[in-house]
Amino acid sequence: MKACLTALIFTLTLTAEDASPIVKRRPPLQPNAFYQLPLGSVKPKGWLRRQLQIQANGLSGHIDEFWPDLENSGWLGKPGESWERGPYYMDGLVPLAYLLDDAELVQKANKWVSWTLDHQRKDGAIGPEKNTDWWPNMIALKALTQFQDATGDARVIPLMERYFQYQAAQLAANPLKSWGQFRWEDEVLSILWLYNRNGDPKLLDLAKALHSQGYDWKAQFAYFPYHDKVNKDQINLKTHVVNNAMALKTSAVWWLLTGDKSDHDAVYKQLGELDKYHVIANGVHSGDEHYAGHNPTQGTELCAVVEAMFSLEEMTAILGDPAMGDREEKIAFNALPGAFSGDMWAHQYDQQANQVQASIAPRHWVDNKADSNIFGLEPNFGCCTANYHQGFPKFAANLWMATPDDGLAAVFYGPSEVQTSLKDGTKLTVTEQTEYPFQDKIRLIVSPAKPAAFQLVLRIPAWTDKPQFNINGKPQSGMKPGTFYTINRTWAPGDQVNIWFPMPLRVSRWYNSAAAIERGPLVYSLKIGEDWQRIKTQGLTADWQVNPKTDWNYGLLINTAHPDKSVQVTQHPVGDFPFTPNGAPVELRVKGRKLPGWTLQDGSAGPLPGSPALSMQPLETLTLIPYGSAKLRITEFPVLLR
Repeated sequence: MKACLTALIFTLTLTAEDASPIVKRRPPLQPNAFYQLPLGSVKPKGWLRRQLQIQANGLSGHIDEFWPDLENSGWLGKPGESWERGPYYMDGLVPLAYLLDDAELVQKANKWVSWTLDHQRKDGAIGPEKNTDWWPNMIALKALTQFQDATGDARVIPLMERYFQYQAAQLAANPLKSWGQFRWEDEVLSILWLYNRNGDPKLLDLAKALHSQGYDWKAQFAYFPYHDKVNKDQINLKTHVVNNAMALKTSAVWWLLTGDKSDHDAVYKQLGELDKYHVIANGVHSGDEHYAGHNPTQGTELCAVVEAMFSLEEMTAILGDPAMGDREEKIAFNALPGAFSGDMWAHQYDQQANQVQASIAPRHWVDNKADSNIFGLEPNFGCCTANYHQGFPKFAANLWMATPDDGLAAVFYGPSEVQTSLKDGTKLTVTEQTEYPFQDKIRLIVSPAKPAAFQLVLRIPAWTDKPQFNINGKPQSGMKPGTFYTINRTWAPGDQVNIWFPMPLRVSRWYNSAAAIERGPLVYSLKIGEDWQRIKTQGLTADWQVNPKTDWNYGLLINTAHPDKSVQVTQHPVGDFPFTPNGAPVELRVKGRKLPGWTLQDGSAGPLPGSPALSMQPLETLTLIPYGSAKLRITEFPVLLR
């Protein structure tokens, strides 16, 4: 009771203008490498803010006005869908609203959150009464923690305390099942969030109970049996791609409670096995809807994209491994925008790295329907419709994190401004001016309220070559790719850090020895002419089929060891819609020849020709654009015999 009262008094002192301070891990939990800042501390700027505004102007800001699953949601006290879609929508809407400071969106987010806060039942249960599954509540708790961080709302912590007491009393008779059994780590995050604020040891007991009932992901990857695209007989919740994307963080989260080196190491074992057998060139693991191997015409579910990002954000904070930042950016700048129309009014369920038609066709999915890769409101299944909203907002919110001694760490890069307080209470603002990932220069303007000593930690991407930086124009040294670089100094208001991360062209090799061209965190795809055809109107939006207007069946004539000798880079100003074919801020020119035998089969590019491939067709100049800008694309190319 004392802990509950303390938490209540604490939250009552906060306002939206003075959000909750950084909260560290409370013993006996292991400390984080970095600590996430309260929602709203980091605000996107430049192209990233424009992207969030596009999202707000599109489905994210309006879908609840016409989609029955949200318009009549049981999570608003209405008689409609009462399972996961309302919580999924909240989980993305809350950060979107508060990062944009959009009054209309904030009001909308508050409506969703307040229904849950104001309708907790006497026994402590939350959500619609007809929902008896633990899983949707796990998502709702994530939304509530973000809301409390942003607003300091005094209702959140007492509700969570009562709910966890209720759940602890119910778990023996009503154990985890189905989706909740495979996604238990998402609730442990919320339990630890509360424990760090009230110190109630019973919360750790609840976390251990969830662990005991939850699926053992660590064991699955110790002896991983799924080395190929799974067949119908192998399909189960272990092979489900979204479960696996969520599970990426499981061992890291559990290590916080155990401190066991084997849990820490299990993170890398899991990533290693999934990379070895199922990763594709856009940085995500395949799954349409289950493990699908390396073939670039197999798909990846959009839910898996945003959940992998969320896992990597948590793993970056816990582990402090710069490689997690490289993974996060590759997904955020490629696979995430690659699954949206440029105006974010339509999305795909499954995206393909080699996607030459987005149409209703019986593709070779493991377990999805023929409409899975059209762009629309609800292709195949509505989970991604409700869930994709969290991708860009949570990425933007986590660009900056706190160091253990209350300094700042740039863990991902993008135009932004972060405001926080140092441990002596000095207010600090850092403005990040950049058009990264499209360009390679970053300027940080460091503005403490008065001269102050603190750490500034910078992630140095592994892909860069000879990174450089200066402070107030004075060159510095010591940066090494694939590390975090720490600057310890007394900072004065207006100090500037100018960073240059050279982006050499790289060729990575993939399925059937195919090549993908990468530059910085961006993967490049063939620019294919796109013919968008409306299939049907869906409320305020529509479903679309996209057909190619230009040829796509090319092999590349490229120096794979020294691609800079055969690829020309052209940069353009970053406009309002960078993730569209005509708005692409970077273009590559490379030579190639058609491969006439490589044809369309069942709505997808046919079997990928092996490399080296032979072609006698005329040599052509091809244009490649960022993967996220190309809604039709070839990303993994046959390499031509020279």
